[in-house]
Amino acid sequence: MKNKKSITTDNLSHGSHRIGRLIFQLQRLERNPRTFGEAGTLTPSEIHAVDAIGEDGNVLMSQLAERLEVTKGAITQVINRLEKKGIVCRTAHPEDSRAVLISLTERGKVAYQAHMELHQQFYQQLREQLCPDEIAIFEKCIKTFTNLLKEEHEQQ
Repeated sequence: MKNKKSITTDNLSHGSHRIGRLIFQLQRLERNPRTFGEAGTLTPSEIHAVDAIGEDGNVLMSQLAERLEVTKGAITQVINRLEKKGIVCRTAHPEDSRAVLISLTERGKVAYQAHMELHQQFYQQLREQLCPDEIAIFEKCIKTFTNLLKEEHEQQ
């Protein structure tokens, strides 16, 4: 049986403070718009939508809302802003006249690519500081932490 380091109140306290600081940093990042190459400045909610659209190329508005775990009204507002910025376009669904497909314009593809490059830079920095096993543990911790936060939010 493996020896596990005993978890003391002190360990939990320091961990709790670190988690609190992480949440604070993430909240700060989520409030600040960022420039994505020639696509211009986008808010975090806008680039998250671009990212979700870019994965598939064409996505239904309702699927996008579901994927991002927001209401249809919220995603409509984001898509309206992105459409005004020339990042996305809407087209009627070929088989369902009530459905709307969202796709990236050329400018939107630039934003998507710039966002992907940011992710690649982040993971490159991780690879420089952590071994593959540590990265796997890090990703598992993120998944666990995200699920705990989601459960907490659903209970409220």
